[in-house]
Amino acid sequence: MIPESVLQQQSCASGIDWKLALAQSFRQRSELLAFCGLQNDLPAFGEDSQFPTRVTRHYASLIEKGNAQDPLLLQVLNDAREHQQVEGYRCDAVGDLDAMVAPGLLHKYDSRVLLTLTSACPIHCRYCFRRHFPYREANVDISAGGEIMQYLKHNPQINEVILSGGDPLMWSDQKLSALTQNLNAIDHIKTLRIHSRLLSVLPERINDQFIDLWQAFRGHVVFISHINHPNEISALNRTAFARLGARGYRLFNQSVLLRGVNDCADVLAALSHKLFDCGVTPYYLHALDKVQGAAHFDLAPQTQCRIYRELRSRLPGYLLPQLVNEFAGRTSKTPVQCR
Repeated sequence: MIPESVLQQQSCASGIDWKLALAQSFRQRSELLAFCGLQNDLPAFGEDSQFPTRVTRHYASLIEKGNAQDPLLLQVLNDAREHQQVEGYRCDAVGDLDAMVAPGLLHKYDSRVLLTLTSACPIHCRYCFRRHFPYREANVDISAGGEIMQYLKHNPQINEVILSGGDPLMWSDQKLSALTQNLNAIDHIKTLRIHSRLLSVLPERINDQFIDLWQAFRGHVVFISHINHPNEISALNRTAFARLGARGYRLFNQSVLLRGVNDCADVLAALSHKLFDCGVTPYYLHALDKVQGAAHFDLAPQTQCRIYRELRSRLPGYLLPQLVNEFAGRTSKTPVQCR
């Protein structure tokens, strides 16, 4: 049962305006290291102008201070290895560009489409599979008469729209509400799915207005959070997820299997249990998408399977995320076969 005190939160999980919290994010590697007590422990390294440092203060507050190998820090700290050219790692790792049927509209899977609403994200994870995505060429038009809505209307097999980015929740409530209204006008759209890292790294976003706006959608609303390590879940996250769950939204989580971050069955099992405590179902465990700049996070297939077999032996089926790959050109995720 959700405590009544949680349900009576008035503004947001922390009482701080989410845009103010976002504006206070770390934008320089040196500032982040100083906050973590590591300014003299690691060599200086320049910012990547195309993919600079960005970390919310909430996420940074969960990093163990003085620990240069903290698994949360490793996800967001830029690294010289990002500039190495590694064979087999590409800018468009999962075939997004070939699947784009209109600017910002990806149609890979028969019954569902994905909208890259924005390039903006509250946190720049160094393994991001869209770090090279040409967002300027994918500027979405969500107007009722625009190309996206017309495509949806004329493809009745599509019953689900996935909001992605960047992070779709960087859009204002007003823009998200307008999108929801236009989708409501298309009878065969039954599910609205929101993929968001923001749900965990900027819980201030989950305020009353945000929670209410999704009630206007006439179908199912599903939130997919992106959490890789149990230390990313805080009291503020718990409150945010509890409030969403109390309004009837479905909550799932997907993780990425990352070297040095969560490449351990103990960590992944702890994450599944902690998610379950928050009312969030573990959904996918992604093998790393082979994007240029992230090869140092990757694990050999045999290592992935060793970890997953151990995880499978520890968890009941309802807490076991499915280990999958995403390959360009395929019509679904591909389960990793670990015998």
